[in-house]
Amino acid sequence: MQTLSNLILPLIVLIIIFYGVKKKVNVYDTFTIGAKESFDMTLRLFPTMLGMILGVNIFVKSGVLNFLLDILKPLLKIVKIPKEIIPLAILRPISGGSGIALLQTIIEKYGPENIISKMSSVIQGSTDTTLYIITLYFGSIGIKKTKYALKAGLLADLIGIISAIIITKIMF
Repeated sequence: MQTLSNLILPLIVLIIIFYGVKKKVNVYDTFTIGAKESFDMTLRLFPTMLGMILGVNIFVKSGVLNFLLDILKPLLKIVKIPKEIIPLAILRPISGGSGIALLQTIIEKYGPENIISKMSSVIQGSTDTTLYIITLYFGSIGIKKTKYALKAGLLADLIGIISAIIITKIMF
């Protein structure tokens, strides 16, 4: 199986090259033109990415997350939701990397069989990086009006988080 997965990418590249040759396309020139365009796109995306990374770091390091947890503790106790999953639920729509790091920390701290780890894993799989997607993809093509996409994406994330909590409680 490992050999097969090591061969998949080179096989895809070879298929693309053979297809290009069959269609009489100068594959190398087309590749270099595409690489040049990707460099320009990277330069256009850099300010958006920098702003996103800066925003996530400010949010995490400023203590706002801990402040939100303190406010939510009584409510979480009433509805029997572990407070340990809240940072993941808040950060996951913002940043995939932060979500993965938090999930790893939770699993290392509580173990993979703990309900908190299972709930966190289901949240990670049931939600998306909505703000990242809107910032990066919409910003890269110049879409400024993101109000409805943002609302729909965050609502889908909220439904994913609530569903993950309910399903995990039922299943485990």
